[in-house]
Amino acid sequence: MSSLEIKLKKVDKVYQEGEKVSGVIVINSNSDLKHDGITLIMEGYVNLQLSSKNVGILEAFYNSVKPIQLVSVTCEVSGPGRIPAGCTQIPFEVPLQPKQNRELYETYHGVFINITYCLKCDVKRSFLSKDLQKTQQFLVQYASKAVDPPRPVSFSISPASLTPNNANVPNFLIKGKFDSTRCSVSSPLTGYLSIEHCEVAIKSIELQLVRVETCGCAEGYAREATEIQNIQIGDGNIPHNTEIPIYMIFPRLFTCPSLIKVNFKIEFELNIVIVFEDDHLVSENFP
Repeated sequence: MSSLEIKLKKVDKVYQEGEKVSGVIVINSNSDLKHDGITLIMEGYVNLQLSSKNVGILEAFYNSVKPIQLVSVTCEVSGPGRIPAGCTQIPFEVPLQPKQNRELYETYHGVFINITYCLKCDVKRSFLSKDLQKTQQFLVQYASKAVDPPRPVSFSISPASLTPNNANVPNFLIKGKFDSTRCSVSSPLTGYLSIEHCEVAIKSIELQLVRVETCGCAEGYAREATEIQNIQIGDGNIPHNTEIPIYMIFPRLFTCPSLIKVNFKIEFELNIVIVFEDDHLVSENFP
């Protein structure tokens, strides 16, 4: 019985462009293992897909969409030979560089767009024995850059600001501020809000983070919004004129820096959701 494993040197498996992805290929075998060569492949892709409701609208794009390859490196680790019984570790080191005329994007797991990177090891054997194969994903993150100066934004939510304007909403006014409209995915979104006045009791105030994924081509684009996470920041009959802190940590695998490319876009929005005591709710959107 034989097994194959890829162990990366970095425990967090996070790499930046230009770094070397290094580690060891671990092969365990109860007896000598004859093979026809060992190869290691580094790949990175942007995978696009449309939701079923958009297939008819953009059928040409749906039928022709192919993964966008960002990285493709093949290394011959070993030519044909024999591996002794026991545990054998083979070190490797592969530079992380994009293909020509491509660029690397941060790892992202969405509903209709996925950006993934992985290492694939293949130990080829004779047709009488099954090849050993193993895949190991790793994460790509942009190098740290100088932080842009904060761009604080004040906001006000009232029946008049809601779209569409809802005449059945009780009269209320909530004011607040985001410390910055441009956020790093590795830093929290911060700020505060305060209930100036409200005719009825407010049952809950929630922050809803939404990803907006757009796929398409010249014939048209399909835009889909899906919720990533929902955080309650106020519960019960919240006192008026009290600053409620806004603090949201971005889930790393489900968020990334906003991207606007030819065939796809990844953007993020925040909804502030107010639930009144009769369970009627309203929300204000902040792109």
